[in-house]
Amino acid sequence: MPLIVLKFGTASITRSDGDPDEVVISRIAQQVAELHKTHRVIIVSSGAVGAGRRSIRQYTGSIAQRKAAAAVGNPVLIGLYARHFAPFGISIAQSLCERGHFADRSKFLQLKDTFETLWASDIIPIVNENDVVSDRELKFSDNDELATLIAAGFGADALLLCTSSGGLLDAQGEIVRRVDDVGKVFGLVNDSRQGPGLGGMASKLTFARLAVSMGIRVVIFGMQGDRAIPAALEGQAGTEFPPRALNLSARNRWLASGGLSSGRVCVDDGAAGALAQRRSLLAVGVVSAEGDFAAGEIVEIQSEDGRVLAVARVRVSAQALRENGSARNVEVANASDIVLM
Repeated sequence: MPLIVLKFGTASITRSDGDPDEVVISRIAQQVAELHKTHRVIIVSSGAVGAGRRSIRQYTGSIAQRKAAAAVGNPVLIGLYARHFAPFGISIAQSLCERGHFADRSKFLQLKDTFETLWASDIIPIVNENDVVSDRELKFSDNDELATLIAAGFGADALLLCTSSGGLLDAQGEIVRRVDDVGKVFGLVNDSRQGPGLGGMASKLTFARLAVSMGIRVVIFGMQGDRAIPAALEGQAGTEFPPRALNLSARNRWLASGGLSSGRVCVDDGAAGALAQRRSLLAVGVVSAEGDFAAGEIVEIQSEDGRVLAVARVRVSAQALRENGSARNVEVANASDIVLM
């Protein structure tokens, strides 16, 4: 069956006071229950911090308090989903993920096997970031990224990103129905956006561009109406981003999905040309290395003007690359470990 990844942001499933909106969650359960008959479904849901923050005394929104609120709110949120899916005879399972689950292939395969087992029992996994033990501040990681990692790694047919605006809005406040070149619409993003979530339209566009580059159809939509999710899936609502035609192997999908957070390597024009010809990356072509990645981790490869050219599993650490960058015969990444974007 086709696989659909549905991501619901904080603003789309909470009330103005920050508490979970059970009316919206009930609507999600009803529509997903119908979709579940013909699709495998993964739900990525924000809202745990909002669900738990009232329990934290003198809450000010510090990182430690957000982690504590998430610890309280995660079971509350999953309980709401469980209660509203129960009338349809559907059980749900909670999965708290970290970046390491995607950067390490053995961990990723364990995650994938677990989800396959859940689907075999007609159980829908509901995913959130494991904020409680994350070693990075929450503002550096939002669930748009997590949903994209899952969609890319699992080879999803479609990634649906729910937002309170209902889609990408043009200058007149109308929903843009179709975007063929994501890079041309960032100017429509209103930087003054305020809300309880950590993402926003700029985040959604960033990860929509990545997802479509890996052959995944993306729709940014809203939960207004009784057929919001089916309408988005059918191309009748929201903003649609058609996918690029690709035929990536499962391993290369994993490589691409795991390349979002480990580090970045900038290369010169000569190396960029060699990559385009599907050749290995040598240290002589590396201009700079960002991050603290180790040998065996996944990194982005960028051109000097900032374009993402590929993702790759590197054979040297960032430190070794900086220390031996002038060595012509040092292979940074073998061609078999490089996925062109």
